[in-house]
This record gives sequence, C-alpha cells and structure tokens, in this order.
Amino acid sequence: MISVKLGRENIDTAINAALVVLCRGGIIAYPTETFYGLGVRFDLHESLRRLYALKRRPRGKAMPLLIGQKESLPLIVSETWLRDMPGSASLLMDRFWPGPLTLLLPARVGLSDYLTADTGKIAVRIPGESFALSLAKKAGFPITATSANLSGMPPSEDIETVIKYFSRGPDFLVDGGRAPGGSPSTILDASGERITMVREGAIRLSALEAVWK
Repeated sequence: MISVKLGRENIDTAINAALVVLCRGGIIAYPTETFYGLGVRFDLHESLRRLYALKRRPRGKAMPLLIGQKESLPLIVSETWLRDMPGSASLLMDRFWPGPLTLLLPARVGLSDYLTADTGKIAVRIPGESFALSLAKKAGFPITATSANLSGMPPSEDIETVIKYFSRGPDFLVDGGRAPGGSPSTILDASGERITMVREGAIRLSALEAVWK
C-alpha cells in the first residue's frame, strides 16, 4: 500500500501516479467533494471483482461511476438514449454538473454487471471541485466512486479511517486531509420518461424540481 499526501505542489504528480495504478488494474482511495471513495477503471472486470470483495459489497448493489466531462458518457450510457436524450436530463446535467448529483441512466450494452447489478442502468456523475474531478478529467475514462468503507459502515472522512477499514486492500492512497463530509450525492433516476428521486442528499428536491419541471 503506497500513499501520497496532497499539496498544491504535487497534485499533478499524485494524479499521474493514481492513473498508473488504475490502468494497471489497481484500487485507489481518493478524496471527493463529500467523502473518500474507492476507484478502479470501469472496464477492468477483475479490478471490479476485487473491489466488491474488498468492500464486502453485495452483488445486488450497483457501483457508481465518476466522469470528468459529458463527452465520456458514450462509454457507459446507451447510444440510443444519448441520441434522444430527454431535455429534462440534459438540463439537470447542465445545471448541477460538476456537483453532487448522481443520475441513473440506461446502461451501454456490455457493461459489467458489477456496475449495473443487472438493472440495465448505470449511476454516474461529474464530481464537484475536488481531487476526484481533476483525476476524472485527466483520466478520460470512468472511475468507480463507491464510498471508502466496508458495506454498511459509515463513509470515510479521512485517510486514517480508510486505513482502519482496509489494513490491506487499496494499492494507492491519496491523502487529501479531512474531506468536507456532509450529505452524500443526491441520486435521481433519469432513465425513463419521468425523473424520480432515489435519494435526497446534498442537492435538495426543491432545487431539482425547479429545473426538471
């Protein structure tokens, strides 16, 4: 397990090191705009399997993803849906991305069931200003954003808690100090004709309704 402490002078070095680990199939722990997350490349099946085992996560629970720009959506979202994207979904992306809004969208055919849990949907967001956003932008590919905790336990707000949960596991730790914490991302299901709330989090329902209605 290798760790790096973030500072203004070494963020690019930390990002490049994290990307090397991801592309080699490793697991990273990294700070987002809410809590610490665990990341692997979205398209490496063995890395996803290892991540599930590390978290002791039930196979029936899907794995959310981060992207750095909307141009990455075709890697994980149905081509047909993107071509005919509902205006309400497009407005939500324009208004709340980057930020703590996760959207459930129709999944691209062939995605691992570790990501979709056989629902036909994929959970994705562009994170708010954070190391996670800088990493996702530089990567150009989706990265898992499951919380850095054992399944059912509280999320990690600092790297010490991550290490307590996983004395062995993540190959690379990015120590960004104490994460902001607070509420997790809000989750909306935008895969169908009507948008529905799955979990109210950092973005309140009233703010969302003002956009999609």
